[in-house]
Amino acid sequence: MPRRPHPGAGYGRWVPSDNAIDRAAPDASAAPADITIRLVRPDEFAEAGRVTAEAYSSSYGDLSESYLASLRDVATRVLDGDVWVAVEPDGDILGTVWVAPEGRPLSPVAEPGETDFRQLAVAQPARGRGVGEALTRHVIALARERGSHRVIMNSGPEMFGAHALYTKIGFARLPERERSIEVEPGRWIEILTFGLDV
Repeated sequence: MPRRPHPGAGYGRWVPSDNAIDRAAPDASAAPADITIRLVRPDEFAEAGRVTAEAYSSSYGDLSESYLASLRDVATRVLDGDVWVAVEPDGDILGTVWVAPEGRPLSPVAEPGETDFRQLAVAQPARGRGVGEALTRHVIALARERGSHRVIMNSGPEMFGAHALYTKIGFARLPERERSIEVEPGRWIEILTFGLDV
């Protein structure tokens, strides 16, 4: 059965993917005209992982090799959720975001009826073009299409650029859900939680 985009929802253009786990995506005509948002394809896993790891490294400096390896590991991430990519007409990947599958969270911070996302990343040369906003609005559109009542995500305390983007879009801090987590043995960080009612 052919898939239909949800009318009027979303951000960015959706095009079908050859990915076997492809799902219907909202129409997102408000995104920059030269950006397409779609599910990552298996032959793009390595490049999407490289873009994610390099974006985090350039923004957040001293990251452990084990964390960078997890950012590069798109093949494992697609087993637990959907990795969406923003691409140029020639197929170059500008940014990525990892979104929970419908009905199953990526993070323990998410509650029933919420859609959570992680690892929003924009390639350094693509910054300032609205890629991060387009990907975030795409997640919001997916949540609405699913009937979720909220979009939620965690962020490290030093991710000031991401915090500014989320605030601009309308996300608010949810301090009652914030806690310290052990990101690797002996290394704890205080995570911030942001939510947007949809």
